[in-house]
Amino acid sequence: MWRAVPSDFRPCARRHACRGSRCADAGSTCPASPATLTGQDLFNLEVATDPQISPDGTIIAYVRRSNDIMTDRARPSIWTVDTRTGAHTPLVAGAGSHLRPRWSPDGTRLAYVSTAEGGGAQLYVRWMATGQTARVTGLPTAPSGIAWSPDGSRIAYTMLVPADAPSLAKPLKKPEGADWAKPLEIHDRLVYRTDSDGYLKPGLEQIFLVSAEGGAPRQLTFAKQPVGGSIDWTADGRALIFSANLTDKWQLEGFDTELHELDVASGAIRRLTDRRGPDQDPAVSPDGKWIAYTGFDDHGRAYEAGELWVMPRGGGTPRSLTAQLDRDVSSPVWAADSRSLYALQDDRGTTKVIRIGLDGSVRTVAEGLTDAGLDRPYAGGAFSVARDGSIAITAGTAQRPSDIALVRGGTRRQLTRLNAEWLGAKTLGEVRKISATAFDGKVIDSWLTLPPVPAAGGRHPLILEIHGGPHTAYGPSFATDNQLYASAGYAVLSVNPRGSTSYGEAFANEIDKTYPARDYDDLMSAVDAAIATGLIDPDNLFVTGGSGGGVLTSWIIGKTNRFRAAATQKPVIDWASFALTADNPAYFTRYWFGKKPWEDPEGYWARSPLSLVGNVKTPTLVVVGSEDFRTPVSESEQYYSALHLQGVPTMLVKVPGASHGGIAARPSQSAAKASAIISWFDRYRTR
Repeated sequence: MWRAVPSDFRPCARRHACRGSRCADAGSTCPASPATLTGQDLFNLEVATDPQISPDGTIIAYVRRSNDIMTDRARPSIWTVDTRTGAHTPLVAGAGSHLRPRWSPDGTRLAYVSTAEGGGAQLYVRWMATGQTARVTGLPTAPSGIAWSPDGSRIAYTMLVPADAPSLAKPLKKPEGADWAKPLEIHDRLVYRTDSDGYLKPGLEQIFLVSAEGGAPRQLTFAKQPVGGSIDWTADGRALIFSANLTDKWQLEGFDTELHELDVASGAIRRLTDRRGPDQDPAVSPDGKWIAYTGFDDHGRAYEAGELWVMPRGGGTPRSLTAQLDRDVSSPVWAADSRSLYALQDDRGTTKVIRIGLDGSVRTVAEGLTDAGLDRPYAGGAFSVARDGSIAITAGTAQRPSDIALVRGGTRRQLTRLNAEWLGAKTLGEVRKISATAFDGKVIDSWLTLPPVPAAGGRHPLILEIHGGPHTAYGPSFATDNQLYASAGYAVLSVNPRGSTSYGEAFANEIDKTYPARDYDDLMSAVDAAIATGLIDPDNLFVTGGSGGGVLTSWIIGKTNRFRAAATQKPVIDWASFALTADNPAYFTRYWFGKKPWEDPEGYWARSPLSLVGNVKTPTLVVVGSEDFRTPVSESEQYYSALHLQGVPTMLVKVPGASHGGIAARPSQSAAKASAIISWFDRYRTR
């Protein structure tokens, strides 16, 4: 006789008591359920990024990231795809990491960065006709910002120039063979660690030049400030254009960069722009007449839409080509005729390539770009353009990670299908766009991921999953976290509340100097809209999010008890402690608050989730990377302690060795983190 089971379970073909693909009698996966995404599957995922189309439009080189189950790390390799035949070929693979492919101007060679020979990353050049490859550098630190000279004879790049660490006193003389403690660590820079690089090595980035056939490189800049980021050559090959803050205040005002011209022969530097705000991403027109760049006037707000600017190469007044667009524009690339530019634009959670004329006209030329990230559905993407206007893009869907596609003559053709075979055998959660109406009438976009297996009665438990930033945006992109939650039987709601990008400056700055604020109301409206679809069980609501999403998760449970459990990931809990321990204190204090913590302690406290912890009744999991330097580990630890002191059910999960941005970088940890959150929510889910 079949035993009674809770109403939200369903009988499978073998009469087991099942929820989703999990089986109460047959183990973790029900033999009668469809194959859904599992944590183990994360090792199978591959993603395409950094597409670089050859000047003649015949070949696209791109970085293909796959995962090595034995090392639990991504393996970047360089592949090519023929745009005429679709032939797909590995170009640089095997041991090491292989990144940043860049075509020579005539398309006969490809430069790239690789660790193929062990040790540090070096610059290589491959002759495409013969397949011969030469290492052209032997550098102490990794090169970046690779830029070919117009005649293809030289390559400029940026690199850290090591320096001696600061010291205070002469160290004691250690006896030969003695085993002493490590010497003191001494820092003298405001930003002495970053989330991406950890504790910074002493030194500054500078610009170098090397022959494309190898030889000793020549250092071109010797500034007392870092000279990094993207660089571009003038059309005559005599100068380089770069972006930097070369003033004595560069540590406090690193956001205030200007364009500079570097004479290659003499090393002389001339400043080209002069305004408060970032001027960056320089691009010189093929005819040598114009310099394009992105930037904005700094009004002291947390968000400004980056505009596309052009200025005469010989000097003159810059003008914005996109001032009326009210969308962020990035990654400018000139058309071959020097009469227009291509650029990325985010719009309502999606990313596209637009073409902007020198007369300010704008038209969309490619849509459906997706980011190379896998864990959460952030908007984004990458592209490059051939001389004939063919565009190579990263393109995916809510069901597939980024692949390579070609847009030519208005027609889009997908060239790679990296995950088609094995993901084709999986049943993934359907993703639907829904909209909510906020308290003031604004439309709030969301994407609802439904479980692959319908719930008995048709109503699913819901996870509100909140993006970070807060100035970023979600979109209809593939996300492993969401699909893993869906495989466990949860619907997942990904929302773009006010403060999100891609909806214009006014929408993003609704939370300027007040965050978290009415974005809370937007999230609650989105949850109500999801419930109104009839697909959600209103008595089984859960909430999670990372970084800015962790802030809002902790804020939400201090404001309402409607969620049965929460998982706050890498949150900020006390803005005052965060502002002085995060990796960019000058930015956060100036742009997010306008005052330093001791100048406005009440304002910092009023916006801190810790101020609401006395209200929290929701069982809350706290998750953080052990090497998070953006929202430092201490933020999560103090919240965990506060919850304990309040008697709130809680656990602390640390991801060993993980940074803020790298908390899901290793497949095993990404899967384990999602599994821990699912297990926590399962404890409080009604049966």
